[in-house]
Amino acid sequence: MKPAVPLILTLSAFFSSSIFAEVSYRIDLTDSVHHLAKVEVDFPESATTELKINLPVWRTGKYQVLPLADGIRYFSAQDESGKVLPYTRSASGEWTVELEQPTSVTVTYQLYANQLGQRVGHIDATHAFLDASGTLVYSPEFKDQEIKVELAVPDEWKSYSGMESAGKPHSFEASNYDVLVDSPIETGISHHRGFSADGRDYELVVWGEGNYDIEQMVTDLTKLSGQTRAIWDGYPFERYVYMVHATSGARGATEHLNSTVIQRPRFSYREREDYLGFIKTAAHEFIHTWNVKAYRPQGLVPYNYQKENISELLWIAEGSTSYFQSQLLLRAGVITAKEFFEDLAKRIAQSEKTPGREVQSVQEASVGKWASTGGDYAVNHSANIYSEGYLASLALDFSLLNDTDLAHSYRDVHNALYNQHKIPAGYSVADVKQILKDLSGEDYQTWWQTHVNSPMSLDFTSLLDNAGLQSGYGEDSKATAYAGVKLSGDSLKLTEVLRDGPAWNAGIVLGDEIVAIDGLKVTGKGFESRIKDFKPGAEIVVSLFSDDRLKQVTLKLGEQQSGKLKLLSVDKPSRAQKAFFKAWLGIDWPFDNKGKLKSDS
Repeated sequence: MKPAVPLILTLSAFFSSSIFAEVSYRIDLTDSVHHLAKVEVDFPESATTELKINLPVWRTGKYQVLPLADGIRYFSAQDESGKVLPYTRSASGEWTVELEQPTSVTVTYQLYANQLGQRVGHIDATHAFLDASGTLVYSPEFKDQEIKVELAVPDEWKSYSGMESAGKPHSFEASNYDVLVDSPIETGISHHRGFSADGRDYELVVWGEGNYDIEQMVTDLTKLSGQTRAIWDGYPFERYVYMVHATSGARGATEHLNSTVIQRPRFSYREREDYLGFIKTAAHEFIHTWNVKAYRPQGLVPYNYQKENISELLWIAEGSTSYFQSQLLLRAGVITAKEFFEDLAKRIAQSEKTPGREVQSVQEASVGKWASTGGDYAVNHSANIYSEGYLASLALDFSLLNDTDLAHSYRDVHNALYNQHKIPAGYSVADVKQILKDLSGEDYQTWWQTHVNSPMSLDFTSLLDNAGLQSGYGEDSKATAYAGVKLSGDSLKLTEVLRDGPAWNAGIVLGDEIVAIDGLKVTGKGFESRIKDFKPGAEIVVSLFSDDRLKQVTLKLGEQQSGKLKLLSVDKPSRAQKAFFKAWLGIDWPFDNKGKLKSDS
């Protein structure tokens, strides 16, 4: 077989041979079945003795170092006369090209893109998703230069991006690499719809087949997109693209400068619960267009693509985004009050079942996010910037509403961040505290120390009472036994043992494999049902393998309530509580005189 290098070096035959002053990318996707593309990049003349070429080691929206450069092979650099230039691999995401004299440089390489779930690049016979952070190299010397991107694609493909069109199909332009890296490209065979909301243009691009209703998606995205003035008094974009991947397993989403990519299993749209997962994700990523892309904490400005970007305010960047997502959907009428309450109740219940919130503050979780690993240790010893950040945002919102007699809410804090700290500025802890003081006249130092710099412990009973709400498990709920463990699917191997729970206190540890209870065999599917055969406080004998040794452990079962936590109206809510509710969520009191949710809520 002939080497692939000559194929890469002839890539320019697919494109115009014009020389541009900007950085110019040409990407050949005409033979994409094996996840491969050919990339050619022209850099302007450099007068230095060496030219650094980088590929980021992380992608925006994921605070984790990734091996992105592993997808590059057949790397080559040439000067303006076509002479091959020597280079060294100077870091995992860096090539240092040696220059004998001032010259423009053309870099070529083969790109392998098969990381759909990571959302950094995926190429196959039907499409290509290209996030520049995992696919397109840059030079720090020319990072601020204007950029042009041209694609060579199969005839039936269409290309979309938040970037501006360069005047012809499959061609885009950006003002610099920061814009390119935050404006992914979706090209291929897809469904496309255009719509508008509040004077802005939007596009929905769906790749993949599934049980989604694209017209319903457009209807609800239109409603969502028109609600942002509830928080911000302006827009950071003129046009926005919702990209959706209906896939066979990959799930997640990533925010970008004027677009987002959302991935969901292809048959997870029809049922209401599944669809709510999609539309809440869309709301989350859309809100990020302001909170993170238009303004973000110091430490993340400017992005350093070759190392970790540490910030103690990631709980605002992520947790506050989660906090606002269902609020906008509620205001838009996309979700009901009942669905909003179910979401909030689930978050409260989950927090109370997560021992890590007692160990780590949201400030510590933010700083440590780049080194976080998740799993059993995280549940027991870590706070989550998304879930606990949501609840910190809730507490801050309620505090501000009370301190200002409902004149200001946490939404005003974010509008101030948008207006006062737009990128390229970044905001600090002191900036947030100053905004809080400007709005309320109060010093939030003590509040911050208690809720942000210390592990957070919220009194949800008194907190919810402000808005005329109370939590409960309903009349049918009863006390049931629990062991404080989590299993992996049908396996009886423990993937989670809750700190200070019944199993933990009995000496059962992560990785132990349960085989019997009171001498009788138990299965993965039947474990929870078997535990419920006993009363809270009962002692059972658990047979298990621990480090391949069979042993028996006496376990005293704990107590928990059956059913799901619910948010209900307090008895005889006052006018003040109803007014607080309206100032908080922007909708009228949804309960009738008997405390039942109205039929349209």
